[in-house]
Amino acid sequence: MQLQNKFAQKIPRTVWVLGFVSLLTDISSEMIHSILPLFLVSVLGANVLTVGLIEGVAEATASVLKVFSGVLSDYLGHRKGLAMLGYGLSTFVKPLFAIATSPTGVLIARFGDRLGKGIRVAPRDALVADFTSPEIRGAAYGLRQSLDTIGAFLGPLAAFTLMAASGNNFRLVFWLALIPGFLAVALLTVGVREAKTSRTQESRRNPLQWQALHSLGQRYWILVVVALLFNLGNSSDAFLLLRAEQTGISAPLVPLTLVVMNIAYSLSAYPLGILSDRLGKFGLLLGGLLLYALVYLGFAFVQAPWQVWGLFALYGLHLGMSQGLLLALVANIIPANLRGTAFGFLNLAVGLALLPASLLAGGLWQTMGATATFIAGSLFALAAVLLLLTQRHKYLKDINIK
Repeated sequence: MQLQNKFAQKIPRTVWVLGFVSLLTDISSEMIHSILPLFLVSVLGANVLTVGLIEGVAEATASVLKVFSGVLSDYLGHRKGLAMLGYGLSTFVKPLFAIATSPTGVLIARFGDRLGKGIRVAPRDALVADFTSPEIRGAAYGLRQSLDTIGAFLGPLAAFTLMAASGNNFRLVFWLALIPGFLAVALLTVGVREAKTSRTQESRRNPLQWQALHSLGQRYWILVVVALLFNLGNSSDAFLLLRAEQTGISAPLVPLTLVVMNIAYSLSAYPLGILSDRLGKFGLLLGGLLLYALVYLGFAFVQAPWQVWGLFALYGLHLGMSQGLLLALVANIIPANLRGTAFGFLNLAVGLALLPASLLAGGLWQTMGATATFIAGSLFALAAVLLLLTQRHKYLKDINIK
């Protein structure tokens, strides 16, 4: 506890503010997203294919825009403005969910929401790096991830509580989701300033030029390939939920498995971030990817509901060991004036992998069964681990990227 308090005092105020902005935004977004499929099907009469199309278009949009917003934040040397634009757009389109009378209306709202996410993510992640030194970046990114994840499970809980209290009034929940969204934008506006390190003459150069992309370095591009390879086996959480139900967990309890996962994630990300600053990020990141491989192997052969609950908790621990640490490791090996660009390409690689990953998982499930789906995911994770291990010397030669 004393060690954690010591690091908490070092983390800049801006990082704490960005963490609470993420928390409030996730409460707002998840209040809507957790019940949106039910709204589409039961109220607007959409079919499952339409639900999948809306989600696919929305997520693809966010993935592509993360690159351009990151590049723009490097070129202009202004990250806060883009972050405000992204968070603001995601908030101000939320009334469109409440007034939607057709799936097309929901698609427009969902597109605007993910457009906002695509604009804000890379500049926000770069802001965390701008305000922190390499010695505390693991803790800083872990803290932001922990706060973000708290919002990810408070949002659905708030939605289902309000649904029960209002007699399944979807539109009322959508309207009330505006409140934490507005609070997030207000907090970002008054609580975050632009980092001086963002305003340099170098940042006026085009970050998409070959010279700039080459200067990101081999170690960075190896991490991008590792993220792409790993996420080819990281299919939608929907398959985890289907496996939980298939194993014997009753339908009303299935969503609670994600709550367990997010609690484990939120409780582990910050302490493990602190630990990474003391012991090294590379080893913990490897451990997180290896844990994922073992968890997916567990899902392949799981036989009892109690095992499912344990696997979801371990899955959350994997997220705590990998998500923030990957960002911190990237931040420590790239030039300061290209942070937005680097985070943008990293997020693009992850986003591009998600669609084929889910298609592969669905195809294997349909033709060979659930066991094949999870074995394949485990094998992709092991391939990512092996690639990182072969390049281990590149990441341990500099003490600043421990």
